[in-house]
Amino acid sequence: MTGTPATVPAADPSAVAGVLSQLPEFAGRSLSLEPLAGGLTNRNYVVSLPEKRYVARCAGAKTSPLAIDRDAEYRNSQAAAALGIGPKVIAYFPDEQILLVEWIDGRTFDDSDMDEPETLARVAMACRRLHAGPAFVNDFDMFEIQRRYLRIVESHGFRLPADYAEFEPQTQRIEAVLRTTAPTTVPCHNDLLAANIMDDGQQIWLIDYEYSGNNDPCFELGNIWSEAVLEPDRLEHLVTSYYGRPAPAQTARARLFALMSKYGWTLWASIQDAVSSVDFDFWQWGMEKYDRAVAEFRGAEFDRWIDTIQQSLQHKGATP
Repeated sequence: MTGTPATVPAADPSAVAGVLSQLPEFAGRSLSLEPLAGGLTNRNYVVSLPEKRYVARCAGAKTSPLAIDRDAEYRNSQAAAALGIGPKVIAYFPDEQILLVEWIDGRTFDDSDMDEPETLARVAMACRRLHAGPAFVNDFDMFEIQRRYLRIVESHGFRLPADYAEFEPQTQRIEAVLRTTAPTTVPCHNDLLAANIMDDGQQIWLIDYEYSGNNDPCFELGNIWSEAVLEPDRLEHLVTSYYGRPAPAQTARARLFALMSKYGWTLWASIQDAVSSVDFDFWQWGMEKYDRAVAEFRGAEFDRWIDTIQQSLQHKGATP
């Protein structure tokens, strides 16, 4: 993890402009900075020159507990840009933790877009493009992150659902079956809520790589589906589009990863609820995820997802 970021640049557009003016192409020029809405972790600004626009991503002052490696974000953003799936990286200022990328002239998706089969198929192809690239510089493991978040929440006395620990046996079963059947990891975004997906009319772009890292592709698919709160048939369509065929075992893996993402991001929300200065109800956001996770932990399909993965191994004698 990197050190605690400087707080002044993220809070003060003029300070951000001062940092950016160190770049030769910006030196001596008047920069227009406007806040960019939507970030829950960072302060983002649209940086405008008469001929071009950029986005400056400024790390929040209290993000160190969230398992974000800003140096890895920078290097992985470069890798995604080289693939043509992420915006071009212009500069990175590690001391101030400011990342400057090119502006994408396109439309940001919302959850209703993700509910369209054609859009989901395009997103699946964008994921395949990212996943086929060179490995990222770090790994992302939701099981390890969930345990880390839980230690932070408990050690600091942050808010926690009263029955959170009740589902530890189920998470152990999920981890055991997914690790036993794990494929080779691929470079994943790991945070593909709709707001991190853009369409310029020609292609899909994946933006904001702060949680990026090598991971199981089924986590990516399950997390996409979970974040958009879609019906189960949409996950089947997403998985089928990604693999080019119906894939029940991979769909089951994606369902279990989606469950773990909801369970883990609940703790992210608890930490943010305690430390963030952003005007947002993190606790309500997290409890919505937690309530859906609890319903799935207790649901009749839980055992079926695990059985589907195990039976696929027995039938094929290989990882599904």
